[in-house]
Amino acid sequence: MKVEDIPILELIPQRPPFVMVDRVVAFDRMLTTTAFTVAAECIFVENGQLMADGLVENVAQTCAARMGCINSINNESVKLGFIGAVRNMTFHRLPRVGETLITSIVVREEVFRMTLVDAEVLIGDEVVANAEMKIALSEVDAEG
Repeated sequence: MKVEDIPILELIPQRPPFVMVDRVVAFDRMLTTTAFTVAAECIFVENGQLMADGLVENVAQTCAARMGCINSINNESVKLGFIGAVRNMTFHRLPRVGETLITSIVVREEVFRMTLVDAEVLIGDEVVANAEMKIALSEVDAEG
């Protein structure tokens, strides 16, 4: 089975209503891309728009999906991770309900259980946000 076919809840530790990725679109150890369609009932939607903190969480969950894919390939369980730092986050505009985010992360550095990524969030060809994010991975299994 390709990792792109694995249900997202098998790859990430988050659970509804806190899920900000719908599926993995592409994966390798250096580049991971997810898709997420903004729904009106999303906890980060206000006045018909996904708020900035929802975009931050979308990037973080794309990082989680990457690690979930790696864990799946290695037959390991999903681990909890934490945002260690967010730098140079730029919001060009807030996504609206019904729009689909395509979020890509590129690994810049990985040392021990810390990963530094560059992230870009697109709607179609339009960049709506980008950032650098550092994720710390714990050794604690996520509860399913």
